[in-house]
Amino acid sequence: MFSFKFIALGMALMAGNAHAASLVDVLDLPAQRSELAVRSPLLDLAQAGQRLVAVGQRGHILYSDDQGASWTQASVPVSSDLNAVQFPTASEGWAVGHDGVVLHSRDGGASWEKQLDGRQLGRLMQDYYATRPDAAQWLDEGKRIETEGADKPFLDVWFSDAQNGFVVGAFNLIFRTRDGGKSWQPWADRTENPSGYHLAAIAGDGKQVFIAGEQGLLLRLDDSGERFQALTSPYQGSFFGLSVQPDVVLAYGLRGHAYRSVDGGASWSQVETGLNASITASARDARGHLYLFGQTGQALASSDQGSSFQHLDIGQPVPVYGALASGDNGLLLVGARGFAQRTLATGKQE
Repeated sequence: MFSFKFIALGMALMAGNAHAASLVDVLDLPAQRSELAVRSPLLDLAQAGQRLVAVGQRGHILYSDDQGASWTQASVPVSSDLNAVQFPTASEGWAVGHDGVVLHSRDGGASWEKQLDGRQLGRLMQDYYATRPDAAQWLDEGKRIETEGADKPFLDVWFSDAQNGFVVGAFNLIFRTRDGGKSWQPWADRTENPSGYHLAAIAGDGKQVFIAGEQGLLLRLDDSGERFQALTSPYQGSFFGLSVQPDVVLAYGLRGHAYRSVDGGASWSQVETGLNASITASARDARGHLYLFGQTGQALASSDQGSSFQHLDIGQPVPVYGALASGDNGLLLVGARGFAQRTLATGKQE
């Protein structure tokens, strides 16, 4: 079973440019206000200082200043489904999603502006690669993307600070910014992914940055910081996520598979999870405990940096697509049913 993001990805790619025939393009239609947004599918969750920010379908972005007890819907200029969100600072954050959307917030997630969308990606690639005599392949790719329109999603985003970041997505879609999203540079030629596999996740620890994706793809930013190099993968199934901490990297995904590296991705060891369902989210608490979540609601916990995991009772199972740890015994979760909160001491829903 694939993660919700990959299911949504497949639906979007099959639909192609269907949204172009709509009366109003979702890229031009602001997200509609809905009292049910907090119970609608939410695909990722991030911390913006003390604030929680969740993103999901139809451009819904919600924020909470009381650890999820109440939520306010943010002002969002698009209705595209949103897959991932990250705040490198308490105020500056980015969200990405379908139709090649990249959104930016300057106020901790209360309001958002569009920095990039799929209608621009092909032209950006053509303008960049036209000056490179050795980049005919990527120039043609830019032309193809422009012709096909805004049908390719970004699946993840990672910024090291408020200026420097990457967005990644379907078919080796990858762009970098060094000025907080004012401009974007295509990195297709700097990513060792000759088969054009989907880039599902990107994460870093300040020193190393990794990408995980389809068909066991694992990449690491080289020491120069100018190229993602392919790593020898221990698994040929798809990865959906990464947990990157100093000296420990965990890649997880299809059918409960998880692999751990303590040498920067040079070698990997399989971690026994006991899960058959895909692993779709992870979280780490202040004590260094690591949590993994299965698509069908299972939860695992590790107190030894991901070397081993034990089943964790979190009460009523809920599909989880994004997670954060709260304090020493709380978990904040988002998924197909919206937001959920769990207390580890009791395993009961609050």
